[in-house]
Amino acid sequence: MDYKNHSSYNEEELIKKAKRPLEIAPKVHNYYRGKLETIPKVMIEDFHDFDIWYTPGVAAPSKEIAKDRELVYSYTNKWNSVAVISDGTRVLGLGDIGPEAAMPVMEGKSILFKYLGGVDAYPICLDTKDPDKFIETVKLLQPSFGGVNLEDIEQPKCFYILERLRKECHIPVWHDDQQGTAAVTLAGLINALKVVGKEISKVKIVFMGAGAANIRIADIIFKAGADPARCIMLDSKGTLHRGRTDIKNNSELYEKWRMCEITNEKDVDGQIWDVINGADVLIALSKPGPDTVKKEWISKMAKDSIVFACANPVPEIWPWEAKEAGARIVATGRSDFPNQVNNSLGFPGIFRGTLDVMAKTITDEMCIEAAKEIAKTAEDKGISEDYIIPTMDEWEVFPREAAAVGSKAIEQGIARINISREELYKKAEAIISSARNKAKTMMDEGFIKNYKENLDL
Repeated sequence: MDYKNHSSYNEEELIKKAKRPLEIAPKVHNYYRGKLETIPKVMIEDFHDFDIWYTPGVAAPSKEIAKDRELVYSYTNKWNSVAVISDGTRVLGLGDIGPEAAMPVMEGKSILFKYLGGVDAYPICLDTKDPDKFIETVKLLQPSFGGVNLEDIEQPKCFYILERLRKECHIPVWHDDQQGTAAVTLAGLINALKVVGKEISKVKIVFMGAGAANIRIADIIFKAGADPARCIMLDSKGTLHRGRTDIKNNSELYEKWRMCEITNEKDVDGQIWDVINGADVLIALSKPGPDTVKKEWISKMAKDSIVFACANPVPEIWPWEAKEAGARIVATGRSDFPNQVNNSLGFPGIFRGTLDVMAKTITDEMCIEAAKEIAKTAEDKGISEDYIIPTMDEWEVFPREAAAVGSKAIEQGIARINISREELYKKAEAIISSARNKAKTMMDEGFIKNYKENLDL
């Protein structure tokens, strides 16, 4: 796409386009009265079938599970079930809007899980802000689920909750706003660096924003080979460095303090305009733009610079403005621009692979492997300045990702099932294809009504 000729990108129209889903969503949500339901997956030809599915027949598998609890993965849907759990304290940039208001978001996440990954996901919003009660509740829910996706939990308690649950649960638990965002961002960065011919170990990266997402992005990028000493992170007060006593003296900000200790080798105390000079990469997850990131800042970056402006619904800087200022590659969180960095490329495939090998946890190495496979999927088609990462329409990325993640879990010795990468791919492909075909059939047969034909929008 030629950003130099961006007459088709009218700022007013782009902002209007971003607001359009917000305008129609209440009507459509009310029309369907929720986005998911449960339907049987077993044969029910007559009521005698319930002799098997319920009493008296169901007693037999229950007794077998009582003797060997691992059989729950064979006799129930636990093997393919994920709980999407939130307390509603940091919902999609809306902040603390409460558990009831978080429900539409968790339902939306659940249908993405199913359509893109073939995973049966269930929204659960907890009416507590106490992290210890949250943790205890999740632990009590473990018998019913094969995994847990934490969602929209405020910082800093999201770090504490994730850390404890990963240690204390016997099923995989992850926080998509941290690990999912990190995996997809790394995937885009891997290919962006290939396009511009730079090595990850030698680049200077500026992270604008020090929330849970950007901290975990930095972690994963460092584990993938970037040098923390060359990199600088900023929060709303300026650069993170060892002189930030406001962070050091706040025990809840231990993750942010860790970034103060490992990044910004020269302890530069300043704002983004003080540290952007010569940067190879800018990864911004801050407040929506436009004009949150200035063109003059981008112009100070190194030759062939890379800019990830990922605020939604409007990126910190419009892509053409970043290009005009000298950036060679620009990624955003929007689907109407090239190079969309979207969590939905990550969590469905990552959980598919995790569940298919019955992994006990989701490690950073599994996330990095997912990022590499996402990047490889795009590379196989031919990467360019405007194509560094697949789109959600390229559904083959999800079984490929699942196979990569499952194989890494087996390699790390945390999987309960040991099968080949080829078998993992075929299994994931079949499950995901089935989920998509079921959705299409239900629409074709009219079981899912077409809201566009029934609502005046």
